[in-house]
Amino acid sequence: MNWNNNIWFCILMFMVMYVNAQEDLSKSEAIALALQHNFGILVASNDVKIAENNKDILNSGFLPTVSTTAGANYTQQTTVTGFPGVIDQNTGEPRPDIEIPNAETQRYNASVNLAYTLFDGMGRYYNYKRLKEQYNLSELEARETIENTIVQLFTVYYEVARLTQNTEILEETLTISRERLMRADYQFEYGQNSKLDVLNAQVDVANDSINLISINQQLKNTKRDLNVLLANKINNDFKVDTTVTFIPKLLLEQYITSAPENNVTLLQNQSIIEISAYDLKVSKSGYLPTVGLVGSYGWNENRNPASVFFPGNISDSYTFSAGINLSWNLFDGGTTSTLVQNSKIALSSQEIARNQIEMEVERDIANALGNYQNRLEVLEIQRQNVLTNETNFSRSRERYNLGQITAIEFRQAQINLILAETNLNAAKYDAKIAELQLLQLTGQLLNVEF
Repeated sequence: MNWNNNIWFCILMFMVMYVNAQEDLSKSEAIALALQHNFGILVASNDVKIAENNKDILNSGFLPTVSTTAGANYTQQTTVTGFPGVIDQNTGEPRPDIEIPNAETQRYNASVNLAYTLFDGMGRYYNYKRLKEQYNLSELEARETIENTIVQLFTVYYEVARLTQNTEILEETLTISRERLMRADYQFEYGQNSKLDVLNAQVDVANDSINLISINQQLKNTKRDLNVLLANKINNDFKVDTTVTFIPKLLLEQYITSAPENNVTLLQNQSIIEISAYDLKVSKSGYLPTVGLVGSYGWNENRNPASVFFPGNISDSYTFSAGINLSWNLFDGGTTSTLVQNSKIALSSQEIARNQIEMEVERDIANALGNYQNRLEVLEIQRQNVLTNETNFSRSRERYNLGQITAIEFRQAQINLILAETNLNAAKYDAKIAELQLLQLTGQLLNVEF
């Protein structure tokens, strides 16, 4: 008996030392790690950066385009000029042919050209506004990703907390069962009970040990799930904060009242409506003319070789030109009219969708509030249930030690207490997750402390 007790004592001390060696992972630290390393959030952040680049003035079409061209040509040729029937007066002989071998011609040119659209029917203006609104939409989409990740994060975080507290409950349960087994062994040695009592106590110790082993494995698996969300090392170990606080009722009512102005789904729909309105205005710009400004400055140089009748020469020319042009597509076969009609229909569809989304959000908030209130009531009932079972177990333990109740009755009281305590843990974290879901629907999830 003493040898077994020493083994269990060493195992218990090792578990205590192992727990103390674990690092604490607070709620704020978990959020910080997720915001910094979560894969989904990183991708959403990159999408925001792309949208930010797109809305820049460099992508607006408001700036002119400047281009330059340059060229060089080289020609080499040999020419032979004949004079048929021509007599040289000095010699009286036919005039000889004149050959100019390897005559080189060189031409160089360079120019700088400028083009600027003065007016395009306001198309680029509304497209620029559209790109800025697209950036706002990408920010809202990133916010939605962050909110979903935080809810997912705390769902796993609180599951780790629940399993941690349940592990503590089962450890205490196993300790009590071992004490009961030790007591049964002593009583059997002194003839105060039967071998059946010892066997029953051994069965309960075995069951409690199995339950503890199982929940420890569940706890390790859930911690790995949390490490994936945090993009952390898979087997990194830690302790979580098991304390839970709830938002005051009055403040929660204020959040619900302001939900239409803060709900991310409604804000996204409003942004999409704005984008559709800009699309319509861009389409209508096709009805108006386009006015553009062009300018050019160029240089040309020709290096000509000598010919039969003229000496070689070099000529340089410098050219500056500027102009304004107007184009007006009086009829494009109905393309612009079709674009305008389709843009109007798309805008109408988004406005219809908003009515549906408003009703769905209102329903979701009402359901989330009902679930939250229900879980708070369940939590309060479970708290009272734990107090009742603690009192019952304490009295049952006293009566069992006095031999007034059987081991089966004591075990039932112990099981009832375990169930009450684990149900309380589940109710506590279920209520907190329901609150987080309600805060997400009201658009306040990122504005509260955890």
